[in-house]
Amino acid sequence: MEIRRLDGRAAESYRALRHEALIKNPEAFGSSYEDEKHLGESDYGERLDNKLSYTFGAFDDGQLAGVVTLVPDIKVKLKHRANIFAMYVTSSHRGKGAGRELVKTAIQQARELSRIEQIYLAVNASNEPAKKLYYSLGFRTYGVDKNALVIDGSYHDEELMVLFL
Repeated sequence: MEIRRLDGRAAESYRALRHEALIKNPEAFGSSYEDEKHLGESDYGERLDNKLSYTFGAFDDGQLAGVVTLVPDIKVKLKHRANIFAMYVTSSHRGKGAGRELVKTAIQQARELSRIEQIYLAVNASNEPAKKLYYSLGFRTYGVDKNALVIDGSYHDEELMVLFL
């Protein structure tokens, strides 16, 4: 498994994986497939070329198998913080270490941005494998966002987690 930072050249494979994620695991994301289905390769290319965020991909035999995005805060009072978003690993690659390597890479990137002192993320409260992964890497729950998402009339809580570097 190779982990590398994505840029606009990976836009089409990222777009395909992102759409898969939004369709297969809608409870894991604030965005929905309906929100993003109209976005084209160029839209995702701009997202990946954004110098204010870091999107990493896990590749298996040249195929994109997982992604994670680290977004450092830029506001003066929040520059010591970053957020992890859009974490996803294909079902065929789960349990094989891709997710762990992606999150470790995002954490390492945050450490290299010497101003970052803490990393935040939100995870579906019922996603035990993801919570176990985050916990094993040092994240701790500091709250629960009750009814954070509503999908087809069903409410989903999110656990709010933080890692202090």
